[in-house]
Amino acid sequence: MQVLITGGSGGIGFAIARHFAGAGHKVILADLNQQALAEKVAALQAEGGNAAAVLLDVTDLASITQCAAQYAIDILVNNAGIQHVARLEDFPPEKWQQLLNVMLTGPAMLSRAVLPGMRERNFGRIINIGSIHALVASPFKSAYVAAKHGLLGFSKVVALENADFNFSINTICPAYVKTPLVEQQIAAQAKEHNLTELQVIEQIMLAPMPQKAFIGVDEIAATAGFLCSDAARHITAQTLVLDGGWTAR
Repeated sequence: MQVLITGGSGGIGFAIARHFAGAGHKVILADLNQQALAEKVAALQAEGGNAAAVLLDVTDLASITQCAAQYAIDILVNNAGIQHVARLEDFPPEKWQQLLNVMLTGPAMLSRAVLPGMRERNFGRIINIGSIHALVASPFKSAYVAAKHGLLGFSKVVALENADFNFSINTICPAYVKTPLVEQQIAAQAKEHNLTELQVIEQIMLAPMPQKAFIGVDEIAATAGFLCSDAARHITAQTLVLDGGWTAR
């Protein structure tokens, strides 16, 4: 199987790549950072994994089309993500649009590009990396929350449209994961809320979670692996929530 992972050089993306490579799949790490891609591919190859890299801009249709033509993708992991924290009235319109392009339109267009090949081979798995913010909201994250909420509806439609062959699409929604993206959010939220970074972690990020812990990238990777296994072949259009009990309240 060939597995394409967007945002493949990041914390979650690389953990997923390592998991699939360890299971014997060929992983293609997609990102905009060529140096980071080269380093991550080398790391996987040093571990005995079959890995390649592709420069991919998920906001550019030509880049998406070229990538889909280059590889026969069996499993697509839509993981690329960015964040911007600000009140809506202070949110730059171009930044708001960028977040939607990266985390909603990009996954849709990439899925659109790989679906014909999946249908032709009668096999396809799409894993969207969502967020707890696909289910709940937080202040100052209007674009991110809107994009992640939209991802759930998009996934349900694609599941219905492709229920006639061996295909599934699901969304993994973790609570906060300690990645560089979240580290940046801690500093940004400290500024918005006039708190220390430790207070942001304790009072905002982990406060709603009964288990009071960040989600591990290994948990997300293993969940993605399960969703692509034979045991999960009839799990589709679903939202798998890794939130330490957050949404039980």
